[in-house]
Amino acid sequence: MTERLAAALEYARRHEADFLKNLQDFVAFGSISTSDEHREEIEKTANWVARRLEALGMQKVAVMPTAGHPVVYGEWLGAPGKPTVLIYGHYDVQPVDPLDLWHSDPFEATLRGENLHARGASDMKGQVAACLNAVEAIVRTGTLPVNVKFLIEGEEEIGSPSLADWIAQNSELLKADFCLNPDAGMLGKDHPTITYGLRGLASFELTVSGPSHDLHSGVFGGTVHNPAKALADLLAGMHDENNHIALPGFYDSVRPLSGEERAHLAKLPVSDAFVLAQTGVPQVWGEAGYTSVERAGGRPTLEINGMLSGFTGQGQKTIIPAWAMAKITCRLVPDQKPEEVYEQMKRYLEERAPKTICWDLKMYGGSEASISDIHKPWVTALANAMESVWGTPPLFKREGGSVPVVGMMQSSLGMESVLTGFGLPDDNLHAPNEKMHVPTWHRGIETLVRFFFNLG
Repeated sequence: MTERLAAALEYARRHEADFLKNLQDFVAFGSISTSDEHREEIEKTANWVARRLEALGMQKVAVMPTAGHPVVYGEWLGAPGKPTVLIYGHYDVQPVDPLDLWHSDPFEATLRGENLHARGASDMKGQVAACLNAVEAIVRTGTLPVNVKFLIEGEEEIGSPSLADWIAQNSELLKADFCLNPDAGMLGKDHPTITYGLRGLASFELTVSGPSHDLHSGVFGGTVHNPAKALADLLAGMHDENNHIALPGFYDSVRPLSGEERAHLAKLPVSDAFVLAQTGVPQVWGEAGYTSVERAGGRPTLEINGMLSGFTGQGQKTIIPAWAMAKITCRLVPDQKPEEVYEQMKRYLEERAPKTICWDLKMYGGSEASISDIHKPWVTALANAMESVWGTPPLFKREGGSVPVVGMMQSSLGMESVLTGFGLPDDNLHAPNEKMHVPTWHRGIETLVRFFFNLG
């Protein structure tokens, strides 16, 4: 095993330039999933991934249709008795707007210093390529020590709307011991990171209405309850003086942070000073009794994403608006369910909304939080691989955002995921001049090689 590992690592180091060229070819496809005008590029990208899997000796390689963009599948099951790893990734990318802020063509990978700039270089074509390159290093010098399956989708950047049904229809095909999902990232180039928890999401639109049409504020002001004020009062009441969320029963299902988790989170380089530097706010804010890093990953939130009402153009128009609307999202932690939060918000409005207005609450969707056991053998295998490469144990974090596929894996397949990745906080994800730090990426490939051998 030691000789096989050494041979694979040597192959990876000798082929760094080839690996980088493959990534440059991969990001050249404008696989933007949000618009039908890029459908041809989506199909070209899916076919490119399929050809790459075939070149690596994967079997049953197929570009499989969904209700939206296709999923690319491939497998190699030639290690009987060894674990089976389902490797997840996505080949679609975000739009490139505003184009004038890019310093180079977003689909022509450009190396500047140690960074490769292109849309998808980090999120997440670079991460998919790292997995493919690690497998290549192993199969070109021997055989894989574990069984692998690949699920590479094309809709992650639009919320994976077709994936849940596809997973349910292909549950037998996808059977594995766990899922490796490299769609997370590192907290710094010297801080290898494993993400073991993700928050869920519940999304709402609240509309408050009053008069049947906009009213003259001089004639009716003081006699009609202004919907904009009523909405503002309702929104303000959703948090109490300690910044706890005031929806009835909101915390009933919230799983508390364990002492072990709080100890892991305390090690993360995410201090109040870091938050201030990243955001430019004058002071941090949040739920009393928790640190910023605990609030950002391990506690639920309620955020007002946008508000709209009345006249907002230049100058003045003295009206009482007929309606006011707010977009609201809640980030959820394990054991909370989006549907329960919808009912809690309805109860809040039933109890708190004045009789002088009408209200309507719409739910746009949601996903449950996920959390994995950091003591599982695949997490240990990855942690040991990272420590071998970086010379320091990885940090364990709970991510504040949501990755829908992780919840899908848990609910449909009963499968846990280990999340990692080799992107950095300053990679400009979803923004102009997205990049990948190439030396960190190469270390990530070596980590994955070691991971597969540790697991096997």
